[in-house]
Amino acid sequence: MIGVCIAGATGWAGRALATAVLAAEDLRLVSAVSRSAAGTDLGVALGGPAIGVPVAATVAGALGADVDVLVDYTSHRAVEANARAAIERGVAVVVGASGLTAADFAEIDALARRHGVGVIGAGNFSLTAAMAQAAASLVARHLPNAEVIDYADASKPDAPSGTSREVAERLAEAGVASIEVPGDADGTVLAARGTAVGPIRIHSLRLPGYSVSTEVVFGLPDERLTIRHDAGMSAEPYVAGTLLAIRHVVGRVGLTRGLDSLLVE
Repeated sequence: MIGVCIAGATGWAGRALATAVLAAEDLRLVSAVSRSAAGTDLGVALGGPAIGVPVAATVAGALGADVDVLVDYTSHRAVEANARAAIERGVAVVVGASGLTAADFAEIDALARRHGVGVIGAGNFSLTAAMAQAAASLVARHLPNAEVIDYADASKPDAPSGTSREVAERLAEAGVASIEVPGDADGTVLAARGTAVGPIRIHSLRLPGYSVSTEVVFGLPDERLTIRHDAGMSAEPYVAGTLLAIRHVVGRVGLTRGLDSLLVE
């Protein structure tokens, strides 16, 4: 049985994941991390009866001998330090929080290899999002130019989203690039072209009424192809993919990037 610690267990995604881990026959929820609920039982923190899962204020305080995998659904401000704390204790990590760059993941990969543990990181653990990313990677072999449009509610703290950033990095690895246009003297044109993640331009839209969506637009003369993933308002789409990652990360060494990487194994 795999012992699991969830960082961000009282948050939007963490709550749904905690329920799923508790229901899984091959997983055991050992501990949780939540600053707001530290010192309590997770069941009580979630509004129910005690379930015997202690809540700590930090990852370091939650990683006992029975924890095999840390799942991090905190924030882009905390996730890198949390991952490092787990790796240095020999605990495998599933990174569900967004905001890490390719350079951040490269450092995590090197640390994980030094300690002989596995890390699985994905900008989005939805199975359908993984399929969309796999489709974009396939198209990237044949179409050289693309841009990404990143949609989310105004409350989302990071831009671009982890999903959009990961897609852009994958496209860049395949040799895809956005077409650059000449900028004027004060840089207005370039500023309006969105942020650059490598050679790919990402345009982040943040407005009320949107959930997380990622749209990849490939263009050729007189035609275009759009691949789009739309998430709903609940955290349920991310649960199945996260459970898949928990079951696959034990025994690995180094970083595996993207849920789609697991689906093709």
